Parts: sequence; structure tokens; C-alpha cells
Amino acid sequence: MGFVIAIDGPAAAGKGTLSRQIADAYGFHHLDTGLTYRATAKALLDAGLALDDEAVAETMAREVELAGLDRDILSAHAIGEAASKIAVMPKVRRALVEAQRAFSKRQPGTVLDGRDIGTVVCPDAPVKLYVTASADVRAKRRYDEIVGRGGVAEYADIFADVKKRDERDMGRADSPLKPADDAHLLDTSEMSIEAAFQAAKSFIDAALKKN
Repeated sequence: MGFVIAIDGPAAAGKGTLSRQIADAYGFHHLDTGLTYRATAKALLDAGLALDDEAVAETMAREVELAGLDRDILSAHAIGEAASKIAVMPKVRRALVEAQRAFSKRQPGTVLDGRDIGTVVCPDAPVKLYVTASADVRAKRRYDEIVGRGGVAEYADIFADVKKRDERDMGRADSPLKPADDAHLLDTSEMSIEAAFQAAKSFIDAALKKN
């Protein structure tokens, strides 16, 4: 089994950017587990199937190909909204957790980021990071990102969406978003991505020496 780095945290905290940087630095495989839910939702939408049929959603979840997840396509707002509906289904979560665990066994190592990696998917990971930031900072980052791409956005709407997503992620009965007991906390509210990377690197290097 490879060396596993589990990274959790709320939306727009910077965990995706940090996860990709870590994977590149160590030559590990990377999986944004949120994309697995989005890919399942896209498959349902493409097939014109209902989003409230758990059995059908589970079947689609078991057919998701983890190697072909396209971040640009799957980041569409409509897909995100659909994903949030199926992500609360226990059978869908179980199917995708199985796939994510299988991915985590890849050699020489893997970096998985999401909402329940350290607590549910890979509870035995030698390195667990919980990347967070204040809601207003996360909303501002998302706003700047949209405007930077030439889009139009209202900060107040994005802030409300961030708060709503936090409540949904932290309040769900199955695999709620929370730090693992042994996770290292990285608050990026006032931290550059490079500073966050260096902090994460120190935790990872220490664990690799023990491994």
C-alpha cells in the first residue's frame, strides 16, 4: 500500500491547490474526491435521470472512472448543485468511498482531498491535514476567481452560498465535515499557498521518516 496524505476542509479553503502542489512535489497520485460526486451527478444529468433515485445514483457511482475526471467540465454550477443532492445519499457515499479507498492504495503514494478523507475514507492515513479559512476570506477568493476569469458575480451571493454549503457539509448525518482527531490544522485565512505548502511539507517529511 502506498503512503496516503488525507486533506479535508471546507469549500475554497485552498485544499485543492495545496493537494495538487503536494502531489507534484512528492510524485504522488492525486484525487479530488469532490469530483467523483460531480462525475456521478453529470452522468445522471447526461442520461436524463432523476436525482432523487438512490438506487440509480448508486449504479452510476459505481461506474465512475476515476482516471477521467475533468475539473473544467465538472466545475459547472449546475453539476455542483446536482452533486450536492446525491452526496447526501448513503449508498452513493459508500460506493464512492470504496472507489476512493481503492485509489488510495496506489504506489508510491496518494493525496486525496475532500470532506471526509481523514475521518472516513482513509482514517489510518499517516498524514492528515485540515485546511480551513474564515467564511468571508473563502467567499472573497471565490469571487476574485470568478471575476478573474471574466465572469460576473455578487460577493453577497457567494458568501451566502459558502455559508449554506458549510452548514450542509457539517450538518449531514453521514460523514459530516470535521477535522480528524489527529489532523494538523492549517488556517489559510492569512497564509499564502507557499506558506501552507511549507507547513504541510514539514508534517509530511516527518511522517515519511517514520514510515
